Amino acid sequence: MKKVKIDTNAFVYPMPVVLVGTLVDDRPNFLAVGWITRVNYQPALMAIALSKGHHSSGGISASKAFSINAPGIDLVEHTDYCGLVSGREEDKSRWFQVVRGPVTGTPMIEECSLCMECKLVQTVDLPTNALFIGEIVGAYADEKCLSGGIPDIQKMKPFTLTMPDNNYWKVGDSAGKAWRVGWNLKRRTK
Repeated sequence: MKKVKIDTNAFVYPMPVVLVGTLVDDRPNFLAVGWITRVNYQPALMAIALSKGHHSSGGISASKAFSINAPGIDLVEHTDYCGLVSGREEDKSRWFQVVRGPVTGTPMIEECSLCMECKLVQTVDLPTNALFIGEIVGAYADEKCLSGGIPDIQKMKPFTLTMPDNNYWKVGDSAGKAWRVGWNLKRRTK
């Protein structure tokens, strides 16, 4: 198979979709975010990339905290809405039952099966975006979405984003156990 050159505006598939919460002028605000990743083991650090012009960017910088809320596929419409409108014009928190993180006071969404409360530890200034790095200071999950005390992807029913085609996707079946499915190849190389 021959590779063809494509546009450099390429993305690694898929990207998880979350709702990032923060206080802006002491009001809860939520934003749909697909540019998110874990960036450190200990301490547990998460990074989100937001346009510098987003209403939430100023809130995170001022409050020094944000939340990461993992919506299920049942919240896809509300999540998309939070990416379509600005908190400058709309109170997006009205669509959710908002709870405050006990450590930072940052707003979190009760309807999301997993919520992480993050304390801002670093902001990296990029040409068009700000990369906010936060330490997870509290993680909270619905008991019904856990298996053996850890979040279960099949019970959570998250969804992902692909870009630049801008589509949401349901999460499918397991393809194998990480750090096990390759053991046969590892054994053959000895």
